[in-house]
Amino acid sequence: MNLRPFLAADQPQVIALWHACGLTRPWNDPAKDIARKLTVQPELFLVIEDAGPIVASAMFGYDGHRGWVNYLAVAPSHRGRGLARQLMAEGEARLTALGCPKLSLQVRAGNAQAIAFYEHLGYATDEAVSLGKRLIADQ
Repeated sequence: MNLRPFLAADQPQVIALWHACGLTRPWNDPAKDIARKLTVQPELFLVIEDAGPIVASAMFGYDGHRGWVNYLAVAPSHRGRGLARQLMAEGEARLTALGCPKLSLQVRAGNAQAIAFYEHLGYATDEAVSLGKRLIADQ
């Protein structure tokens, strides 16, 4: 297993991984999400490869106030091996090195497995309501 920054050639495999993990939604074009990420802190877009194929990914970012993680994905065939924990630990270390005081994330309502995973890592529910507004339509 090799944890490293995303490379442009990884895009088809990463998008296929996100589809396999149920992370994509019709209103988010994954290719556009990747292109956007590559313009801001591309070194914080991490993947894990297993002798070639991409089997895990996570996008981290830091806006000067708070860090975020998006698109944490582990291939169904590679779950239970600690890859998500490894990605989170690496992302946390990189954000800490940038002076980031807090890492936030969002989990889709009803995803009890993901919530339990993050709670096991020490994350807790913030008493906040997440609001969003689409500024650029991907469709």
